[in-house]
Amino acid sequence: MSDRLFIPTEYKPLLDLKQTEHAIKMVKDFFQSSLASELRLRRVTAPLFVLKGTGINDDLNGVERPVAFPVKDLGDAQAEVVHSLAKWKRLMLADYKINQGYGLYTDMNAIRPDEELDNIHSLYVDQWDWERHIGEEEYNLDFLKDIVRRLYEVMKRTEFVVYEKYPTIKPFLPENIKFIHAEELQAQYPTLTSKEREDAVAKEFGAVFIIGIGSTMPCGEKHDGRAPDYDDWSTSTVNGYKGLNGDIIVWNPVLERSFEISSMGIRVSPEALRRQLELEQCQEREELFFHKKLLNKELPLSIGGGIGQSRLCMLFLKKAHIGEIQSSLWPDEMRQKCAENNIVLV
Repeated sequence: MSDRLFIPTEYKPLLDLKQTEHAIKMVKDFFQSSLASELRLRRVTAPLFVLKGTGINDDLNGVERPVAFPVKDLGDAQAEVVHSLAKWKRLMLADYKINQGYGLYTDMNAIRPDEELDNIHSLYVDQWDWERHIGEEEYNLDFLKDIVRRLYEVMKRTEFVVYEKYPTIKPFLPENIKFIHAEELQAQYPTLTSKEREDAVAKEFGAVFIIGIGSTMPCGEKHDGRAPDYDDWSTSTVNGYKGLNGDIIVWNPVLERSFEISSMGIRVSPEALRRQLELEQCQEREELFFHKKLLNKELPLSIGGGIGQSRLCMLFLKKAHIGEIQSSLWPDEMRQKCAENNIVLV
């Protein structure tokens, strides 16, 4: 457990506990209002759990266990605490009849019991989940990049607001975000692991969007796992590369490592869904509620993603541990070592 915990040299928080709580609210309030304005999103209420067997819950990498419980008044049908709302949001775009060019966002709270706890991973996940209705003419890499740039500008505006309020917290994000495909990254650093490649490119450019998360690269590996039924990671784009999705990753100067802020992408069309279910050998999902509606073209084309709330606050307030931002459960050994190194877990 202790080998997962990184202790920055001579770490000292720039804000005390009271200041931190005020700053967290400021960051969250400003970022979500700016995000909603930039992408024309309305706020909607999110579920904490969904019924098992509907295909609505996010499967993440396909191996993580959801928290589940029986519902007495539904004949002990199993409910699952959400992992994220990747597919639920697309259903809501249809239910709310949201027009092209507009979308929704929500405060998503989740429990991921299989997370390996460290500086940035917690059992408790809080993020802004967002989704926007797009047209067929926007189902392309250029449109994805445009949305990424706009999200990055919201991040930079938030960073400036923090600096205005707390001048000791200096801005550090670069002016522009770098785009690179996972296959290009693997070709540049063929001897490194995916995580090591992320560290290298984030350190070089400061902020990067890695395209094509989930597809198998020519080397036979995936940069990282992605469920087959929400992001489109298999459509060919420029120069034969595949993928209309990716991760926003920045260099974290406190942790001295790459730091994922958002996973996002253009969502699967019916054709892409069939292709990806076949690639992952899980065609049986075609019979699930969500998948049937998508294959029957009852759901709009969309782009969406999740943005980690606690991670964003960690980054902008220059904290060393996500437990300085959110209240969760941590091993006693980790709590003790944090306490010995000025890392105050709330």
